[in-house]
Amino acid sequence: MEEPLKGRVALVTGGASGLGRATAVALAEAGAHVAIADIDAAGSEATRGLVADAGGSAEVVALDVTDDESRRTAVAGLFDRHGDSFDILVNVAGIDRPGYITDIDLADYRRVQAVNFEGPVFLTSEFTKRVQHLPEGRTADVVHIVSLSAITSGSGAIAYNGSKAGFLNGTRCIQRELREKAVRQPDGSERPFPCRVQSVIPAAMDTPMMEQWGIPSHLMMPPSAVAEMVRTLVLLHPSAFVPEMQIVPRLEPNFPR
Repeated sequence: MEEPLKGRVALVTGGASGLGRATAVALAEAGAHVAIADIDAAGSEATRGLVADAGGSAEVVALDVTDDESRRTAVAGLFDRHGDSFDILVNVAGIDRPGYITDIDLADYRRVQAVNFEGPVFLTSEFTKRVQHLPEGRTADVVHIVSLSAITSGSGAIAYNGSKAGFLNGTRCIQRELREKAVRQPDGSERPFPCRVQSVIPAAMDTPMMEQWGIPSHLMMPPSAVAEMVRTLVLLHPSAFVPEMQIVPRLEPNFPR
């Protein structure tokens, strides 16, 4: 079996279930060693079992994406164990806490912002600090899982849609900054920053987080469909990157708009 990611190590957040689990399996099937990160240790172990059953390699990493010390410890530990082979980060972890403007809970709102926006931004910061010294010819990869909710509006979705909109614009800011960090060579050419950040903007997937909304399964995608796209982005030729890519079910009711 072809293993185009063999020799690379990928950290996948939210790996205990849903899209995080599907992404861990998809990257492992392509040969990557996957670090499965989540606050749900039992779910992470279950994902590790699925990776092993598929013939892949994985480890479980304790990570609370909302905690700065946890983020630093997880990233430092992976670099200590794997060195520069650790060059893939996929920010999947996300939560949803519905709330309407007349009854929205402040603690729930802040938790959603912390998991969906602040956490992945600062995890990416820790990662890029490390990979900025990769030698010429190497390209690290970050993939941000945003959401179609970043560009739509929904009743009862102030926290989730707002966090994803912030994450999308934050990702655009990161992409611009990394473009500006290209190094001009004596011959006038440029060497790009040795890490690219790409984003996937999926609509509804059939995952545990979506159960509260009661959407029929035929109107959603299986998470494996999006996980395959993440794998495709990581394998993209290093001269190119996808700033943001929308992927939606063919029966998505709000697309095209």
